[in-house]
Amino acid sequence: MFDLTGRVALVTGGNGGIGLGFARGLAKAGASVMLAGRDAAKSEAALAELRALGAQAEAVSVDVTNTDSIKAMVAATVSTFGRLDILVNNAGTNIRSRPEETSLADWHTVLNTNLTSTMFAAQAAYPHLKAGGVGRIINNGSMLSIFGMPLHAAYSSSKGAVVQLTKTLATAWAKDGITVNCVLPGWIDTALTRGARRDMPALDQNVRTRAPAGRWGTPEDFEGIAAFYASDAAAYITGTSIAVDGGYSIQG
Repeated sequence: MFDLTGRVALVTGGNGGIGLGFARGLAKAGASVMLAGRDAAKSEAALAELRALGAQAEAVSVDVTNTDSIKAMVAATVSTFGRLDILVNNAGTNIRSRPEETSLADWHTVLNTNLTSTMFAAQAAYPHLKAGGVGRIINNGSMLSIFGMPLHAAYSSSKGAVVQLTKTLATAWAKDGITVNCVLPGWIDTALTRGARRDMPALDQNVRTRAPAGRWGTPEDFEGIAAFYASDAAAYITGTSIAVDGGYSIQG
């Protein structure tokens, strides 16, 4: 039920952080994995890790803000592995600033990276996911689609929209055998959130106190949810969003 042997996954931003957690989970379940990212050195290190697990894994360079690059990424995956069954839209960025100080350029950078890329990667992958008959799309949202924070106007807007886009794609493509679901990470220990801890000195203790789990999340916490959403066990689950946050978002 959870075996992904013979299936091919493409993970944007899969060479580090949460993306590599997703990729590891898919690889451990038997999928071949294409890692898409900009940093070649990070991709090589990530490939070595996946191959050490016995996985077939390759990497492709991509600029997710460029639709031609997105199309080339999907084409490279199909050319390398012969098919595409699972798309994980994980690539993302954040530029922290108060709303009154947010520039138009920063706004577009965040929305293009987090939201627009999700839409057009899904569009590029669609015919291949449909052809395989067991298409799976997993979008990376955020707990900031549930509530707001003062330094995250662009980020929370983009991630709230990812949740709604997930629902739209789920309704549009269910007839094609494609499920579309979303993961809502909480406070996860990655390079991105280490910057947030520098900007917000009280954040570390807040997370440890508020989250019932009593700790920050790690990329390893995303291995299971990736394998589940991609598997036959989740064949009748679509349009959903699951928080992976140690219970942070359920606390008042």
